[in-house]
Amino acid sequence: MRPDGTVVIAGAGQGDFQTAASLRDGGHAGPVVFIGDETGLPYQRPPLSKGFLQGNTAGTELRGRSFYERRGIELRHGRAAAIDRAARRVRLADGSTLAYDHLVLATGARNRTPPISGTALDGLLQLRTRAEAERLRARLSAVSQVSVIGAGFIGMEVAAAAVKAGATVTVVEPLGRPMARSLSAVTSAYVAELHRSHGARLLLGSSAVRLHGGRDGAVEGVELDDSSRVRADLVIAGVGVAPATELAADAGLKVGDGIRVDAFLTTSDPDVSALGDCADFPSVHAGAAIRLESVQNAVDQARCVAARLTGTPAPYEALPWFWTEQFSAKLQIAGLGRDHDRTTVLGAPATDAFSVLRFKNGRLTCVESVNAPGDHIAARRVLASGNTPCPGEAAEDGFSLRDWAAHAT
Repeated sequence: MRPDGTVVIAGAGQGDFQTAASLRDGGHAGPVVFIGDETGLPYQRPPLSKGFLQGNTAGTELRGRSFYERRGIELRHGRAAAIDRAARRVRLADGSTLAYDHLVLATGARNRTPPISGTALDGLLQLRTRAEAERLRARLSAVSQVSVIGAGFIGMEVAAAAVKAGATVTVVEPLGRPMARSLSAVTSAYVAELHRSHGARLLLGSSAVRLHGGRDGAVEGVELDDSSRVRADLVIAGVGVAPATELAADAGLKVGDGIRVDAFLTTSDPDVSALGDCADFPSVHAGAAIRLESVQNAVDQARCVAARLTGTPAPYEALPWFWTEQFSAKLQIAGLGRDHDRTTVLGAPATDAFSVLRFKNGRLTCVESVNAPGDHIAARRVLASGNTPCPGEAAEDGFSLRDWAAHAT
């Protein structure tokens, strides 16, 4: 792409912001335009399910308006509706069009609606956008019984916020433990006990099948698959997201579990890139194509795309990491632990500070750290280096991941 070419970024999340900022940092002199269908300035999503729900609304915007003005980044409100790849133009929902030399798709994902009846009742909420977080915060201050459908990251974070708001909280999860797709059994059990110790009720191995409401059309309860009911005057669904791929698919780009890209995050059209929650990319850490939903992934992929567009291409190989805060616990995860055959625990869950090392075929692939930031930083260094301890070393008395990292990396 020419140094003075126009880059259009579809979406206005953290990945989009980082793409624009990194383009300018890399010396790109041409127009940079990003399109977002939410009003206001681009903002961070992680605080929405945490402090934002307790009234801490400061600092969610990524930068003030003057940042974009100083750096010549145009914010365009609207929704990208179609891509004309032959003409290299994006059509917006209002009928206007934007020409591009390179297009970056960072369209993100959207919440899935639980496949149950009664979802039209007043009192079923979801959380992804700031507007949804504002509605949820207002409702939490006025209800007493909250049911959360889904015990993933968002479900458990919202459950913690609802408990802090004074509500009686019930979490309904079809799997046998919370955050089961992301965590080891040890850490998952710790999260379950943490919530129970604060008064939350966890119905694990149970599925919601129907929402019940009163004559006023407001939700009153959740029916489970064993025909029992849970009273609720507010229901929050956290049952996962689906990547926003329609724009890409309609334009004829290759799509799988997300918009398919190569190791450099280029789509099947060399003039179009994709990144963040919507991108299905080949991961050196997973050994397969995957799609990740995290700020780290979106930000690092944005830097990768910007570097390629400004003349320093490199394959995307950043180590994935994630985090969540629930009550007094800060859980940090380095690496990918979706499949493991052995674990070693450093410290003890009873002390509220421990780490779980997850191994596959004798190799460390993931470290989960609860209130152990030193272990998390060490884990990121170790996993990124590729030189990791074996299960036998980690199981030895007195083993310290921080000491091992200091001497081995």
